[in-house]
Amino acid sequence: MLNWNIRSPHQPQTSASTQARFVESYQRTLASEAVGFFRLPQNRELLRATEAVHQRFQHKKFFIHIGIGGSALGPEMLLGALGNSSGVDFIFVNNIDPDDLSRKLERVDLKEALIYVVSKSGTTAETVAGMSILLNQLEKVGVRREQYKDYFVFCTDPERGELRRLARDWGITALDIPANIGGRFSVLTPVGLLPALFAGVRAQDLLEGAENIQKHLQDPTIGKEFYELAFWLKDLHDQGVVQTVMMPYSSLLKEYSAWFVQLWAESLGKNGKGLTPVPAYGATDQHSQMQLFMEGPRDKVLFLIEVESFETDFSLKSQVDSECFTILAPFKLSQLMKAEFEGTLMALQENGRPVVHLRIPGLRPEYLGQLILFAECLTVLVGELLQVDPFNQPGVEAGKKYANKWLKNHQ
Repeated sequence: MLNWNIRSPHQPQTSASTQARFVESYQRTLASEAVGFFRLPQNRELLRATEAVHQRFQHKKFFIHIGIGGSALGPEMLLGALGNSSGVDFIFVNNIDPDDLSRKLERVDLKEALIYVVSKSGTTAETVAGMSILLNQLEKVGVRREQYKDYFVFCTDPERGELRRLARDWGITALDIPANIGGRFSVLTPVGLLPALFAGVRAQDLLEGAENIQKHLQDPTIGKEFYELAFWLKDLHDQGVVQTVMMPYSSLLKEYSAWFVQLWAESLGKNGKGLTPVPAYGATDQHSQMQLFMEGPRDKVLFLIEVESFETDFSLKSQVDSECFTILAPFKLSQLMKAEFEGTLMALQENGRPVVHLRIPGLRPEYLGQLILFAECLTVLVGELLQVDPFNQPGVEAGKKYANKWLKNHQ
């Protein structure tokens, strides 16, 4: 099971009565009908609907995922961490770079592809653009509108929006993003579950893993350390520690850091407050960003994720007669990773840098489900403590308005 602990001395700055008030507010938020992400592990109806779609289209050889932000980062994180054992070729259309998209589509046989369009509103400009391009590409290979139901699946609001309307008009299968779940909290909905199934991942294990940690993230008598962590982060924020480094010691969790960046930044960066997220991964970033983390401004708290057991390993024994080789010869690659993780952890502590040590037994769906729900709940609780709404994103709306204005002015 996921385990976490603070590796820096800390004296609480917030009174017990104030802490109790925020705990109650956080628990009300989790129980609110307006907020649905915490109950997703129990929502097996969504899983069954997603499994039915997978069963229908599992013959497809290409999976084209069109989405941006939370509609893409979560699925990319799942595949990056858990791999793809199915043989299906995945293409993520997650930006509007024409050259990048051209290179991706070069390797696709559209007649063998499923196109998964993910947008809760159905009006996200980047997603509409990607879908428009794929519609044009399908037309070039002779696919007609009445055949779209064999090539597209939508994932959108259960009742409203442009994709829901098109699904009805064109007879396209559509999976639901529950109305009370925002994009960056949606990875355990069909947004992430369908790509996971196509990659050969047991989606049920993701949900069961998240379910196994729920009490630790809700009940202060069971999850005392979770609440202590949130209050500690708030105290650090008030002392000027306003950057959060997410650094898993696993190349396969690199996309987890990217997913966390959106979750943390878009949820907490409001009203002049927030903890700027910094993505990193070990041991690679020991040779780049770590210099700054270790001896730069004291404005960062680091989350180091340790994977206790890897599925494979390599001996470092070699025939090279050189000291740098013979030092490593008795060990395996996983032991070198362990040594570097422990060395960095100890050095950061010695230097007085605030550190959170996260541990998972291995990189399996149930533990990734726990990492996901842990980060989501921590985001919501810290949002409560900072007194910001972690579920809206007003700061991105102005840019959208100006982009639309530019388009209208250049028609």
